[in-house]
Order: sequence, then structure tokens, then C-alpha cells
Amino acid sequence: MRVVTVLLTAGCVATVVGLMPSVWAAAPAPAASAPAETLKSPADFVSIKDPAARSVALFTEAGKVINSPRCMNCHPVQRAPTQGDDRHPHNPPMVAGQSGHGPVGLPCAACHGPANVQTWGQDIKSIPGDPKWALAPAEMAWQGKSLGAICAQIKDPARNGGRSLAEIHHHMAEDHLVGWAWSPGDGRVPAPGTQVRFGELVQAWIDTGAKCPKA
Repeated sequence: MRVVTVLLTAGCVATVVGLMPSVWAAAPAPAASAPAETLKSPADFVSIKDPAARSVALFTEAGKVINSPRCMNCHPVQRAPTQGDDRHPHNPPMVAGQSGHGPVGLPCAACHGPANVQTWGQDIKSIPGDPKWALAPAEMAWQGKSLGAICAQIKDPARNGGRSLAEIHHHMAEDHLVGWAWSPGDGRVPAPGTQVRFGELVQAWIDTGAKCPKA
């Protein structure tokens, strides 16, 4: 374990040191992030008369957020985060540890602070951050699963950490760390739409029976 911790620490230091020349250089004006994909509103689905079919359509629309790199990078089945819009392995190598905040000796907070930090680097334009920065719990490990399978897991208390649908909605619609997905820092494409619209879609999905797409 000590060797792993040393290697992980060295990797984090190497990453930060590699960014230092770019950070200390004359800072150009931050480049604008690519425009985010939009989300339809619940009202766009009222023409679907069958409540079950409308529920599936609502969750499919909300799935644009759930399947985005901004969410999936922190919901890995392997308990190791990915990063970037291409979901490549985290560099330096990182694992969830016992609490989802990283292994002993290298917590997530060693590199990630309470807010995004601009670097003006060529490859890494900003270091993401939030006061609650951590991997999602194992009960919300989604990478590699179909949208239907994710949906079934989300609404099943036996597999979602004992959460009710109301608690799931509160998390998705109001949680500050979830909200980071729409303000992810320079160099990252935000999640589609807004957190408010995402919350509306999730609530409408619940109100129409919380039906899931086919797995």
C-alpha cells in the first residue's frame, strides 16, 4: 500500500509540476467552453398520451445528462475515475479508496480544491473542484451500463443505497456537486441543458410512473 501511495503522490506532483510553467506564463484570456447540448422540457412530451411511454421518453431525455462525461467520469463501475470528454483513465492513477475520496495518503483533495482552478495549460486548461469532490458511491456505479439498466438501478432502493425517488430527485435537482456538471471549468463541455431543467425532467419521470427504457 505504501508503494502505491508513493507512486500516486508522485504522479499528482508530476502533473501539478508539469502545469506550473503554463500557470506562471502570461495568462491569455480563457477560451470559451463549447456550447452545451440543450434539453427538452417536460412540456415537450405532453403529446405522448400513454403515461408509461411518456415516462420512458422523459428519462431518455434526462439520460443525456446521466450519460454525459461530466457525470459518467465520477460514476465508474471500476471504482477508478475517468476524466476528459473522452473518458480516459485518470492521470495520475486514482482509486476510490474506502470513502470515495481517494486512497490513504492521496485524497482527492490533494489535487481538487473547493472550486475550479484555471491553469492556462495546453492540455489541462483547468483543475475541477467542488467542496464535496469525490467519486459517486458504489451504489451509483453506472459506466458501461445501458440507460435502461441505469434507470432500473436508480429507482431500486435495494441497489441505490436505500434512496427513495424523492431523494433521488433532490440529489439530481439540487445537489451542489451534481450542479458542477454545468460549470465544469475551461476545457470541458458542460452537461446538456441546466440542472433546473434536468430536475424538471426527473420529477416528470417520477410523476408518470418512473418507467425505464428497455435494458
